[in-house]
Amino acid sequence: MMEQAPNLRHVKVMRYVTPLREGGSMPAIAEADDDFLYVLKFRGAGQGTNALIAELIGGELARKLGLKVPELVFAELDEAFGRTEADEEIQDLLKFSEGLNLALHYLSGAITFDPAVDAISSAEASAIVWLDALLMNMDRTAKNTNMLKWHKELWLIDHGASLYFHHNWASWKDQALSPFTLIKDHVLLKYAGEVREFDHKAKQLLNVEFLKSLVALIPDSWLGDAFFESKNAFRDAYFEFLVTRMNNSDKFIKTIEDARAKLV
Repeated sequence: MMEQAPNLRHVKVMRYVTPLREGGSMPAIAEADDDFLYVLKFRGAGQGTNALIAELIGGELARKLGLKVPELVFAELDEAFGRTEADEEIQDLLKFSEGLNLALHYLSGAITFDPAVDAISSAEASAIVWLDALLMNMDRTAKNTNMLKWHKELWLIDHGASLYFHHNWASWKDQALSPFTLIKDHVLLKYAGEVREFDHKAKQLLNVEFLKSLVALIPDSWLGDAFFESKNAFRDAYFEFLVTRMNNSDKFIKTIEDARAKLV
């Protein structure tokens, strides 16, 4: 049976509800034409479309690994959307975000996950730490866990700081082999005692067919026009980066184990 490829719905943003003034990306709660609320990530924010690509790849990789992630959708923002917005900063953000953005289903009533209060198994912590080491996600620390507790379950959000090599494509091949020492600051590191065991499962789930179908989702309008000769060449580089990191996962697994040994 052919494996189902990841697929994202398209929605149109109808109403700007309220800003979420967290970090530098200024996401917002918005209502779409399907009557659902979403956390809208803007292409016109500080890190531009690179953050949306990281969010897309990180979120769908997490979902494939069996972790809970709010539904991701492509969100179209009309050119006239921000004209009535009174806040000039938000008005500029909306203006520069016309076109295709990314949004996550809004988990109403969710609270920030706190590992000091909320229990987490070694298996689940290991899966999350492995994923964040693969993605070189520097933004799941005690200061900002980017995890929510919703209906007594753990949900992952905000992978926009992942894949930071794509802010400087000149070094992407070297970055693919990085041991990622920043994993030492991961909020779940001390609970992640089964990372090496999870590695085998992850490589079976994240096969070549899935990874190719995932990078194929990246819209042309999110990809640059420099460094590579075509949009598909950019997608190929993301694919090669992920494959290279998985094929050399022992590098970051050793970093995880060495860092964890200092904590436990």
